Amino acid sequence: MELLKRIKDKNVSVAVIGMGYVGLPLMLRMAESGFKVTGIDLDINKVNAINSGNSYIEYITHEQIKYLVDSCRLSAQSNDDSLEKFDVLIICVPTPIDINKEPDLKYINSAVEMVAGHLRNGQIIILESTTFPGTTEEIVLPVLSRTGMRAGKDFFLGFSPERVDPGNKRYGIKNTPKIVSGVTEDCTDLIYTFYSQFIDNVYRVSCTKTAEMVKILENTFRSVNIALVNQLSLLCHKMEIDIWEVIEAASTKPFGFMPFYPGPGVGGHCIPVDPLYLSWKAKEYDFLLSLVEIADNINSNMPYVVIDRIEDILNNVNKPLSYSKIMLLGVSYKQDIGDTRESPALKIIKLLQQKNCQVIYHDPYIGEVDIGNHKYFSQQLSGQLLSSCDCTVLLTPHSNYDYEWIVKNSNIFFDTRNATNQLKKYKSKIIKL
Repeated sequence: MELLKRIKDKNVSVAVIGMGYVGLPLMLRMAESGFKVTGIDLDINKVNAINSGNSYIEYITHEQIKYLVDSCRLSAQSNDDSLEKFDVLIICVPTPIDINKEPDLKYINSAVEMVAGHLRNGQIIILESTTFPGTTEEIVLPVLSRTGMRAGKDFFLGFSPERVDPGNKRYGIKNTPKIVSGVTEDCTDLIYTFYSQFIDNVYRVSCTKTAEMVKILENTFRSVNIALVNQLSLLCHKMEIDIWEVIEAASTKPFGFMPFYPGPGVGGHCIPVDPLYLSWKAKEYDFLLSLVEIADNINSNMPYVVIDRIEDILNNVNKPLSYSKIMLLGVSYKQDIGDTRESPALKIIKLLQQKNCQVIYHDPYIGEVDIGNHKYFSQQLSGQLLSSCDCTVLLTPHSNYDYEWIVKNSNIFFDTRNATNQLKKYKSKIIKL
């Protein structure tokens, strides 16, 4: 009861382990609502940026951070010193896949061991990192229980899946409904009360496995439907049907249809990764999630499709792909953000390298990328540069691109995102995925 009262009074200190695209927005929202928040990250550059009042995420301003730092509600550190002083510890570390597309839990394991080394009576531990169902109870709980303390009595453990959509101007931490769960009823009550202090709508589920499955379902749903339209786009290309027109027409149905769109592949931390966590876990139950694996195969193959299409486009004008000059527009995985995690553009650059192409790119949010042993720098767009390229390929449809000007100055424009749909007068120059 005392801890509940302190939460409602916002008289608890909070630590967020991992200050990336999930952790930092969460830190800001909690600090803005009145909590005192400390971020913990091994990346000293991030720590120094926060403590200096600077942002390293493009849609978070320096002013937002500086105000909270100056108000003594936001700080950062690169070590686990005095971790026991925090009342609430939230784990927001990455959960990647390894080279064999299996879960890599090293960051979760490291964070949990760190928490266990400083665990004290009355702390609330919340895992937000996306992971397979069972992680909280099967991996986190046993490590914390080694201390001799009991969940629901001495410390309070739960899972609440992150739902951050980088760059989304409509939905942020505050107005995106929050799923919460705990390993006991008391854990759930405390975690529910905590998030209710700074999020509009908090929704309880019965157990941490359910909460973990919720996040996996959300992204598996997207992965499978994107794979469907990606595969249909290949069929429509063979049948000389415009897949974009098909989707636009189908979207006029006011019920029973939700539009998804094809593209050069899927990127970000969620869609290419989360379904594979579920597929891997399902095998423990002798269950094959064949639909998930097929969807991953289709989506993972799209960069190869893009290369084949570029080669066909150039062949049609009697130019070999090898030694051609290719301009790529956009290398971030998503429109209007500076994040290249799992971006299909990186795979496309690597494949073009292997074809002995001269590859250049422009991205207003990504200044440089390393592919293999080569470093690429974003080039300043000019009419002369575009006209010197054999093919311009749009991979990420940033909203600040002047598409009419770019198409006008390009020899051939391969649009993988349907961003040039309204440029009818340049139809002869534009080829769509």
